[in-house]
Amino acid sequence: MTMDADGFSIDRLSTTPYYLQLSNHIEAMIDAGKLLPGNRLPSESDFCTRYELSRATVRQCLQTLEARGVVQRISGRGAFVSTREAPQGWMIQGEKGFLETALGHGRRDVTTSVTDAQTRVLPDYVCKALGLDEGSEGFGLSRLRALGGMKALYSVNYSPPLLTPVLEAGAAVLEGRASLTALLAEEGYILQGAHRSIVAVAATKDIASRLDIRTGAPILRVRSVSWRRDGLRYDFYEAWVRSDLIPLEVDVSVV
Repeated sequence: MTMDADGFSIDRLSTTPYYLQLSNHIEAMIDAGKLLPGNRLPSESDFCTRYELSRATVRQCLQTLEARGVVQRISGRGAFVSTREAPQGWMIQGEKGFLETALGHGRRDVTTSVTDAQTRVLPDYVCKALGLDEGSEGFGLSRLRALGGMKALYSVNYSPPLLTPVLEAGAAVLEGRASLTALLAEEGYILQGAHRSIVAVAATKDIASRLDIRTGAPILRVRSVSWRRDGLRYDFYEAWVRSDLIPLEVDVSVV
């Protein structure tokens, strides 16, 4: 099956970016079985001509599809529909951190940049969530995650003061080479439970600049507070997620 005469056209009046309109359309065709695993997509030039788009827009579309795991680009040959046998998203209720979740889904193109790591006065809402007095100092770890070179998630982990020495000694974590979840587990901070909330928000100027999106673009904000078996709350996590690149997933099971 090809994309010839698919009846789709770019809505020039929509607030949805052109690249996202096209990537959503291609993924919908894949989900509907109109494009099958192994099918070759049209060339960048064909996309540009067919939908009257710039080459930069088409490349961003293909990068988005590749980051979602639905398309594989092969140098010199083009873009092909991938086989999606495993989940591609971020398992929001899982006990693992983002890095472990991504690697568990077979992603090897995850990169982490630590943008800030230092002792700081924690925001009041973080102190309340962690059971600390307002104005308490703790450790803040800010990181930017990219998938396939595309900025996909910006996050900040806030830790209570008793964990500051652990974080300051975690060189691999502070350099973006290791998992914070694994480091904390090694020190006896093993997840027993967590409360996580997801809210759709408009990207602020700061968040938009970090994720290379426009100010006011819709984005998902995730907040999570984690505790040990003894009830000690040891981690407050806040993340801004480009759900066009990282779909959030939830499994449901009957106990």
